[in-house]
Amino acid sequence: MADARTVRNAQKLRQLHASQQPLVLPTVWDVWSAGIAASAGFHALTIGSHPLAASRGAQDGEDQALEEVLAAVLPIIDGVDLPVSVDLEAGYGREPAELIAALIDVGGAGLNIEDTVHSEGGRLRSTEEHTAYIAGLRAAADDAGVPIVINGRTDLFARAGSDRAGVLEEAIVRLQSLVAAGADAVYPVKIQDDDELIAAVVEALSVPVNITAHPAKHTLERLKNLGVGRVTFGPLLQSALTDHTKHLLAGWI
Repeated sequence: MADARTVRNAQKLRQLHASQQPLVLPTVWDVWSAGIAASAGFHALTIGSHPLAASRGAQDGEDQALEEVLAAVLPIIDGVDLPVSVDLEAGYGREPAELIAALIDVGGAGLNIEDTVHSEGGRLRSTEEHTAYIAGLRAAADDAGVPIVINGRTDLFARAGSDRAGVLEEAIVRLQSLVAAGADAVYPVKIQDDDELIAAVVEALSVPVNITAHPAKHTLERLKNLGVGRVTFGPLLQSALTDHTKHLLAGWI
């Protein structure tokens, strides 16, 4: 049974999605970065799989086992008095009920789940398969009595190369199916620089659309004007800090 803090944080994260448009969830990767984001005044955080892996000398794409990821995110979640969502990639080959139970055990309030199945050669789940996985996550969370916030991600645009507009209709159908299955937000990656694509996806969806932002190259005002409901940084905050750190250190070589 989930503890009261986990239930409370999941409820709070759900409420924040309804009350803040857009809701900005800084992407963190360790206790240090989470503490900085919390002290800056944000109301919730997300742990990104890419920066988490980089901080541990691993690669993104389920290079770490689920147990390693859980061991890494536990002190982050415990270190802040905020709801924390966790990027659990494609689920590490686990059944939805097992993944939800593991997330609840470490106190997670939400999760990202993507349709690139890294444990099976990086294949893309079909719309029906990804929808069924999301539905399984929703059912497991409901059975556990924890209103976990599910962010359903698709990599269709990322795989389309320069013809992202060509997969727009397919992506919208997929994202709408995820919402019908119980996703609380949807996450079409790799469209953050295309206003027309963002606006089209936002218009077609009834839940917050998550867009990846670069903290220095993008602006909150622009994404808000496009109707974006949720903003995260993916690996881009860590990347920006990397560039800045290199600049700071350059004069000391």
